[in-house]
Amino acid sequence: MSPTLTSPEGRAQLAGVYRAALLDDVMPFWLRHGLDREYGGIITALDRDGSILDTDKSIWFQGRAGWMFATLYNTIDRRPEWLEAARSCVDFLRAYGFAPDGKMYFTVTREGRPLRLRRYVFSESFAAMAFAAYAQASGEERAAEDARRCFSGYLHYLLSPGLMPAKTDPQTRPMKGLGPLMIGLATAQALRENLGNVSISGKTCCEWIDDFIAEIESDFLKPDLEVLMETVGPSGAIIDHLDGRTLNPGHAIECAWFLLHEGRERKDTRLVQLGGTILDWMWRRGWDAEYGGLYYFRDLHGKPVQEYWHDMKFWWPHCEAIIATLLAWQLTGEPRYAEMHRQVHDWSFAHFPDREHGEWYGYLHRDGRISQPAKGNIYKGPFHVPRMLWYCERLLATNVQGVKQ
Repeated sequence: MSPTLTSPEGRAQLAGVYRAALLDDVMPFWLRHGLDREYGGIITALDRDGSILDTDKSIWFQGRAGWMFATLYNTIDRRPEWLEAARSCVDFLRAYGFAPDGKMYFTVTREGRPLRLRRYVFSESFAAMAFAAYAQASGEERAAEDARRCFSGYLHYLLSPGLMPAKTDPQTRPMKGLGPLMIGLATAQALRENLGNVSISGKTCCEWIDDFIAEIESDFLKPDLEVLMETVGPSGAIIDHLDGRTLNPGHAIECAWFLLHEGRERKDTRLVQLGGTILDWMWRRGWDAEYGGLYYFRDLHGKPVQEYWHDMKFWWPHCEAIIATLLAWQLTGEPRYAEMHRQVHDWSFAHFPDREHGEWYGYLHRDGRISQPAKGNIYKGPFHVPRMLWYCERLLATNVQGVKQ
């Protein structure tokens, strides 16, 4: 059982747990096994022991890893190996991340030859985060300009009607997703943290954050159903089909902590309340009362879900829930958030970490048994787990004061 949040001694012990896992386990694993010292960047498709399963590289993970290494350098300790790892990822992005038309690839070969473009532009968002954090770490103005350019590209695709291909025929069933808005929100927060409240594509980071929050709240938040939707119609209508009813509790909880973080930064009690409300609603829908942990998908009305992995326990929703519950507790002092944090922390640390080879498994069956033992692929690498450990350790170590007086 984890140390309790309700005592100073317990919080100090918990901070130590997160710090040790980050600095002595997770990041050394990726530096040792993932960093590509021949071609640059990072390889994320690693087996349980760190051996390489596949050398193809996801471009969004060059950004995610670059941001993580640079952020550790900026906030924890100015270790040369972290700066060098960030530089390697950033250089790989510059050399191989962009198609001739300026859009970023999704995957390339180990050497950087293009493999796949995807319709969405999350590679751009994570590249913007990496360039911004690296700009602060290195003092390089070119990196700051690259960050602004990548975020501008993200906004261009997001806001230009018809530019990003729709998932379904928009004449038959128009829809929009929560993901682009919340990733835009998180990207703007990262740029503001590292570059200041700069103007990009006509608005400041804070103004873009306001716009993203307003659309999330107006179109995806459904107070009558106590839910944050994953997909809605263009004006927020519920789409009563399998895709439209599918909820992703971990994704919504991630959005909740982005809102809580913004409330903390601005000392805005309304945003704290909004984030806490989403956390409460989606925890109730997502927590598995029988086996523990968070379901991956749920149906809005409790009906069967189409995806066969709906009841699996993935690593990243648990990381988001650990952050969200800790942040909600620190900002509100509500005992239920301390208990929720204990539940998700204890379940996660009992099931995901590999005590022999290090790092976390990614994919578990509903009852917590390991589904497959790989430590990484094009979706899992040095981001969700170390971001959680880093964020939580900093919250606890700095003894953040909430906005509630």
